[in-house]
Amino acid sequence: MHTRGPVVVMELPEQLNHPEVMTFLDEITPLLESDRPRVVLDCSQVRYIDSAGIEMLLRCMEEAMKRDGDLKLAAVSPESAVILELMRVDRLFETFETSEAAVQSFHGLPARENSQSEPWNTGAYGALGDLEAAG
Repeated sequence: MHTRGPVVVMELPEQLNHPEVMTFLDEITPLLESDRPRVVLDCSQVRYIDSAGIEMLLRCMEEAMKRDGDLKLAAVSPESAVILELMRVDRLFETFETSEAAVQSFHGLPARENSQSEPWNTGAYGALGDLEAAG
């Protein structure tokens, strides 16, 4: 696990079966219980995924969304992509070629991070003062 600003990147295990899923859930649950979790699951090491793995991905997504957060997948292998498609859950997840691309997607365009000292109303939509001055 590593963080890039407010985004946490976690690498999934090689096998997403019941025993591995239980261990992984123990690790990720505290992160998903935070306010507005932003999580990228790096799937580059996944070689096998079964129904327990699919269920875990759905549960993680649900927990993140309950807290106004999001979960994205990165580096999904062609084999894993087929399983997600066969289980009809592929459209539920936003997927990216790399973890870095997934992390950047949380920041929107242009990719810039707001400093802690900037007010909430600055950033991608402009300052509230600019709107008031225009009106």
